[in-house]
Amino acid sequence: MSVSVMSPAVPAPISFYTSIPPHITETDHVQRSLVQLRTKSKGLEQYIFLNGLKERDPSLFYQILLSNMMEIIPILYTPTVGDACSFYSHIWRHPEGLYISIKHKGHIRQILRAHPAGAKISVVTDGSRILGLGDLGANGLPISIGKLDLYVAGAGIRPSSTLPICLDVGTNTKKFIEDPLYIGVRQTRPMDEFMEEFMSAMSEVFPELVVQFEDFSTENAFKYLDLFRSRYRVFNDDVSAVVLSGFLNAARISSAASGLPLSEHRILFFGAGSSGIGVAKQLVSFFTELGLSVDEAKKQIYTVDSKGLITADREGLQEHKKFFARTDYQGPALTSLVDIVNHVKPTALLGLSTIGGAFTEEVVKAMAATNNRPIIFPLSNPVSKCELSFQDAINWTNGRVVFASGSPYNPVIYEGTTYEAGQGNNMYMFPGIGLGVILSKAKHITDAMVEKAAIALSSSLNEEENSRELVYPRLDRIRDISAQVALVVAREAQKEGIDNNIVLRSLNDNEALKHIKGKMW
Repeated sequence: MSVSVMSPAVPAPISFYTSIPPHITETDHVQRSLVQLRTKSKGLEQYIFLNGLKERDPSLFYQILLSNMMEIIPILYTPTVGDACSFYSHIWRHPEGLYISIKHKGHIRQILRAHPAGAKISVVTDGSRILGLGDLGANGLPISIGKLDLYVAGAGIRPSSTLPICLDVGTNTKKFIEDPLYIGVRQTRPMDEFMEEFMSAMSEVFPELVVQFEDFSTENAFKYLDLFRSRYRVFNDDVSAVVLSGFLNAARISSAASGLPLSEHRILFFGAGSSGIGVAKQLVSFFTELGLSVDEAKKQIYTVDSKGLITADREGLQEHKKFFARTDYQGPALTSLVDIVNHVKPTALLGLSTIGGAFTEEVVKAMAATNNRPIIFPLSNPVSKCELSFQDAINWTNGRVVFASGSPYNPVIYEGTTYEAGQGNNMYMFPGIGLGVILSKAKHITDAMVEKAAIALSSSLNEEENSRELVYPRLDRIRDISAQVALVVAREAQKEGIDNNIVLRSLNDNEALKHIKGKMW
């Protein structure tokens, strides 16, 4: 007697795809991945784990990022990305992002056309000034990758619309040229003709693309922004607009305690490279918005480099340092920071020097001696390059400091009170700026658009954050903040007549904000 293969007496066929555990779908793989991540004791190990997860399962990677931003962002970006860049030639595992080499000159368009269409935003670095770590050359790609992950997390930019690029035009760092594992071109840097071809090709191949320059050298950061900003949709992401936003709130807190008019704040910058001078120029607008002329505003700002207080009579002064060079000091050169603080008596001390621990106890106490609420912003990254830790700032000012740093710090408990550090994280700004430019279809990105974004950020604190005297909102509200920033950027583009989105023009602010949030991935 034969039995039909369809008989109920015969068991159903068994799947033999045994590489996948049979009950994996009954478990929480997100939680499993987080457990695996948290077993890694070092930040670089966590970065490598997340990098591998992104390659294997992009959907899972972004699910973890979006639901655990406060934990994951410091791994993908500052402070851990500094280590990832420093050791990238040694931890490289698989192709990611796009390298455009100096050896591709004359063929850049063909290379870009081989990339899938649809890119809307690109972060481009040449690796010449990564954070405070110097010229890392081709090792700089993780800074572009990490920044675009923050665009995804902070502004809902679709991952497939992002394009991280490293321009591999050489490095001036001898140890990389001599490293047998170095993945880049082993030569020093030629740039200008290459950049012209690159930007022209980017605009032709990706006509809707917004380009963000990231961590170019001091000289090139200014030069290429000035050269291209009126021709392409490009901006140079530095911390200046974020610092302006934080300083607006810090100055209000300090003036409320002292009674000093906002226009009489005196700002001392320690560090006069491209970042330091860029932030100082941005803060000129703090004073001009209060009614001061540009010349009057410049008098409220002092700059210090490795040789001391910058004065106009110094021989061989670099061109970009002349803008704030003092003409009102005739004495012997002031080279000690504490002597400069005692001479200037600033209400605010900002660090962009990349000299870890430069704000010593003597310097901080000098600031506290002349200010009820001294403003101290040690903005250098990574943490090892930060001029002052939050714990020391609290201890040395008895909790009176108004503080923001470039890298994140944990809350500090002092005499029973919990203090939260502000972080001048450019993630507050660039995702919203990029999103606003994309949605408004702005032709280019103006200073006014960036300043409006900074003001919107400073006004975005909620009632609880204001009551805690924070200078920045908490980062876990980043998507709401990015939407507000995108709105004011789009409105400024409309005001200047450089937008091309008729639909967005027709919406009132509430409708436009809803529209912007609806575009987030």
